[in-house]
Amino acid sequence: MARGDLTDEQWVRLEAVLPELPVMGRKPRDRRQVFDGIWWRARTGSPWRDVPERYGPWETLYSVFRRWQIDGTWARILGKLPLKADTAGHIEWEVSVDSTICRAHQHAAGARKRGIHSGGQGSQGLAAEPDDHAIGRSRGGLTTKIHLAVDSSFHVLATAVTAGQRGDAPLFTEVMNRIRVPRPGGGRPRTTPIHVLADRAYSSRQIRKYLRRRQISHTIPEKRDQAGHRRRRGSAGGRPPGFDCEKYKTRHAVENRIGLLKQARGIATRYDKLAVRYEATIQLALIRQAL
Repeated sequence: MARGDLTDEQWVRLEAVLPELPVMGRKPRDRRQVFDGIWWRARTGSPWRDVPERYGPWETLYSVFRRWQIDGTWARILGKLPLKADTAGHIEWEVSVDSTICRAHQHAAGARKRGIHSGGQGSQGLAAEPDDHAIGRSRGGLTTKIHLAVDSSFHVLATAVTAGQRGDAPLFTEVMNRIRVPRPGGGRPRTTPIHVLADRAYSSRQIRKYLRRRQISHTIPEKRDQAGHRRRRGSAGGRPPGFDCEKYKTRHAVENRIGLLKQARGIATRYDKLAVRYEATIQLALIRQAL
């Protein structure tokens, strides 16, 4: 067992939710070996061709990674892990939302713009390869932004990937709508947190109205220009939104989770050309860290 590979205890947990390898015209390889090889590539950020031979042919590893992205296997595996955590009472449903920018390597650029076919379902059952491949150009170069919703126990409940220049607030509703934790006894998955924390980037009337409509309490600081505009209007400006400074301190959970996620070099720097592949790499990292 090499550094970073699954331990026996971790493999027992993963084996219960990991499907059989797809048939590719030859004798199937060991699932544990294949998973460790795919994870080695995500952990190191190495090209697929440089994966050590002990994990088998790199073509096999990439083929399995690609097929499981296309048919939504990575998303399904990741969806089953929060179910076990919720059953054990580990998910606390106090959710923090934030985003982080990751540099896109030059090898991530160059995917064709027309006629692209994502090959199936992306993260959380959403099918789509965006026209810009979720790569934005700014002063810092090519960047991609990862949006996350994390509970106070560091469980990642939802993710979304956009171009680096995209704002946080416009993606808030989509990230919240992607929270879907299956219930142990079946039925509709749980989608509603009891409380949401976010920074000033999410301070808008639309977001507060959305949370009130879903009856979700929130702790979001008001922007200075919004506060000044409200005071200038006098009584017509209404009351300031409630804000609990002590409660806001618990928002560090999402910041810490972002730091942990970026320990995988294949996440901290994007090497995947397609957004759906990069999103699958994020799902793989979340699966591995959940173990």
